[in-house]
Amino acid sequence: MKIDILAIGVHPDDVELSCSGTLLKHIELGKKIGLLDLTRGELGTRGSAEIRAEEAANATRLMGALFRENLNMGDGFFTTGKENIEKIIKVIRKYQPEIVLANALDDRHPDHGRAAKLSADACFFSGLAKIETTDKMGKTQARWRPKAVYHYIQDRNLKPDFVVDITPFIERKIELIQTFRSQFFNADAKEFESELDSPISKKDFIEFIEAKGRVFGRPTGVEFAEGFNVGRTLGVRNLFDLV
Repeated sequence: MKIDILAIGVHPDDVELSCSGTLLKHIELGKKIGLLDLTRGELGTRGSAEIRAEEAANATRLMGALFRENLNMGDGFFTTGKENIEKIIKVIRKYQPEIVLANALDDRHPDHGRAAKLSADACFFSGLAKIETTDKMGKTQARWRPKAVYHYIQDRNLKPDFVVDITPFIERKIELIQTFRSQFFNADAKEFESELDSPISKKDFIEFIEAKGRVFGRPTGVEFAEGFNVGRTLGVRNLFDLV
């Protein structure tokens, strides 16, 4: 199965929080979307790896993504070495995405920046013929390098290199976030009321997500947007592509 966009998150819910509006928009445009979680999020303050896996599966169906895979790297303790790079390369070569969306280049959570580098490195090395990988059937995979890697902005207020208008999709984005009932405020998720609070489990965190979307949207005159950074110079085919 060849896809258009592969969205990678080091924790289940990273993608929903930071770029799900963009993914919903491209699904509506007819693009094929796949999701990849690097860890099970087992170190999260609330819930468990098993609960988060169920929540992630529900979010995948609700979004309309074609698949979601998890590489089961160690939450908090994964490395950026050869073994984990090759795990991501196998997924990239399997699905051959044109674009990869990855974690923030710098963020409050240490995992995010490391995952950003790990994902970007894997995208580059996936294009090298002398790095050989095989699929589950033992067949040699063809090399593949995505055309672009874009890093979605997460908790820290980084200056975006570009933003995507998600105004028509903001309500569905919030719905996707709240699918992770153990992690975020949800008035109906009473079974998690006795668990420890975290910075993201309070009611005002959802308000923060909406406010962040407004901040990203304001410079381009839209109500809500998501911000992205790139590790290379961006180009446009003509000046009228800009808004």
